[in-house]
Amino acid sequence: MTGYRHEKKRFKNSLGYELNLENPSSFSEKVAWKKIYDRDPLLRVTADKLLVRKYIAEILGEKQANEILIPMLAQARTIDKINFDDLSGDYIIKTNHDSGGNLIIREGQKVRREDKSRLKKLSKLPYGTFKHEWAYQGIKPSFIVERLMLDEAGGIPKDFKFYVFHGKCHLVHVDFDRFTNHTRSLYTPEWKYLKIMLKFPQGPDIPRPQNFEKMLQLAEKLGQDFGFVRVDLYSIGDRIYFGELTHYPGSGLELFTPLEFDFELGGHWHLK
Repeated sequence: MTGYRHEKKRFKNSLGYELNLENPSSFSEKVAWKKIYDRDPLLRVTADKLLVRKYIAEILGEKQANEILIPMLAQARTIDKINFDDLSGDYIIKTNHDSGGNLIIREGQKVRREDKSRLKKLSKLPYGTFKHEWAYQGIKPSFIVERLMLDEAGGIPKDFKFYVFHGKCHLVHVDFDRFTNHTRSLYTPEWKYLKIMLKFPQGPDIPRPQNFEKMLQLAEKLGQDFGFVRVDLYSIGDRIYFGELTHYPGSGLELFTPLEFDFELGGHWHLK
C-alpha cells in the first residue's frame, strides 16, 4: 500500500506529533490505523447513507428504526431524476458516499442549476481516497433528499455525538451552530462537562437532555458491532433522530486540547 508518507505528514501538521502506525496508542493514531488496515465489510455498509438505514432496521427492528430515521423524501442515482417541484417544506440534499457535501433548501427556495451542477461533481468524486478512508471507497453514488430537522426555535438542532468503544460509550460531544459560529462541548457519559477542546472553541455547559439515557442506550446498541464508532444523534423535543455512524471522526486529524486526552481516550479502544 502507498500513501503512508502523506498520511504521516498530514497527521504531524495537524496534531503536532508523529503518527505511530506500528503501535498506535492515541485515539487519533487508532483512527489512522483503522483507515489504513481495517477492512471489515460492515464499515462500507454503515458508511453508505442508504444502506445504513437497512442496518439500523436489522439492529433495532423496523418499528424503532422508523421512529429514529429522518424521513426520506426522494432518492435517485442521478440528480436529474428527482422532481423537486413535488417537494415542499425544508429539506436537505446529500450524496450517500461522502461527508459534508450537503445542500439545505428552505421553504420557498428552488434548487438552482448551479446547485445541481455542484452536486453532480460531488457524486463523481472518489470520496475517501485522498485521506485513506476506505469505508467510503466503492460506494455507488446516489442522491438522497431528507426532511430538514429543525429544533423548537426553527434552527439547526444540536448534534449529539457518542464515542462508542466495544459497545460502551466513553465520551459525548455536542456541536452547536455548525453552519455559523461552530462551538463544541465535551462530556463524560455521566454528563460531566469536560474542560477540553476538540478542534473548535469550547461550547457552553448545557443541562443534560431529559432523554439522554435513552440516547446513550441507543448509541451503545448501534455501536455494538465495532471496536469504535461515533454514533451521531439529534434530540428534538422528546424525539431522538439518527444522524450517521462515523468511523473516522475528522479523519483522525482533529486536535484535542490538552493533547493528553487524545491518549486517554485511545486507551478505551483495543485494536485486533
